[in-house]
Amino acid sequence: MSIDRADLVLAALIVEAVLGYPRALFAAIGHPVTWIGAVIARLDVAWNRGSAIRRRLWGIVLLLLLVSGAVVIGVAIASLAATLWGALAVVSIATTGLAQRSLDDHVRAVNVPLGSGDLPAARQAVGRIVGRDTAALDEAGIATAAIESLAESFCDGVVAPIFWFALAGIPGLIACKAINTADSMVGHRDARHRDFGWASARADDVVNFIPARIAGVLICIAGAGGLLTMLRDSAAHASPNGGWPEAAMAGVLRRQLGGPVSYAGEAAARAVLGAGPLPGVADLSRALWVYRRACLALWVVLGVIAWRL
Repeated sequence: MSIDRADLVLAALIVEAVLGYPRALFAAIGHPVTWIGAVIARLDVAWNRGSAIRRRLWGIVLLLLLVSGAVVIGVAIASLAATLWGALAVVSIATTGLAQRSLDDHVRAVNVPLGSGDLPAARQAVGRIVGRDTAALDEAGIATAAIESLAESFCDGVVAPIFWFALAGIPGLIACKAINTADSMVGHRDARHRDFGWASARADDVVNFIPARIAGVLICIAGAGGLLTMLRDSAAHASPNGGWPEAAMAGVLRRQLGGPVSYAGEAAARAVLGAGPLPGVADLSRALWVYRRACLALWVVLGVIAWRL
């Protein structure tokens, strides 16, 4: 990675953490991820039909279309970086692929009402960031859901896009976000998407393989612990990647994550990660501070790389 690339990556992280994505801009034009999502939703309706083989083939076409489109757009954007103003434009565009600030905002939106004992508001807030059923969650269930989402999204929304930005520039970052969005929309194991979303789900596993392990290590560094729990329990997670940051967070907090949940009224058995009591509101507050320190540790790593190069 060249010094120019390292500087751009670090600048994008800092700018996004400070400014986030302006709400007025989102209200006016949406967000690049919502644009990608709109394309996926249209193609899901148009292509996800017929036999299992046909669905799988069209799912592969969807993935290839998203990645090739991301590369073409990314190459065009990267060409701007030759000048100072162009580099600033690249940094601004790159921030839209990161979620440091928005992830912190969404989890704090759960933590505040949970801390004041307003469980209905906390359930509503956590329902915006998780897919499980939330209507009957108690304090421990809400805290568990929010902490797991925080840990896993640290990989998906921060480490993975930065990793691919550092490795392959803006094309890598946009392709990473496109794959991640496709996985979140169609990469499910239900009857409708089992075949159509197969390629997107597998691609997301590949894209997040290294970043998930980096994210787990950063959480352990930020929390000064958790390494043994991460190494012991990460493989028990249903995802080949999600268990790394989640088990790391469980180990840092010395709390139990995972366990049974329900989706659309259907119970789902999940492995338990970590040991100790179930988390509460104080542990969610601690998890937020671990997350912030992990983000800072990522800044330091990138800063050292930029300085060394």
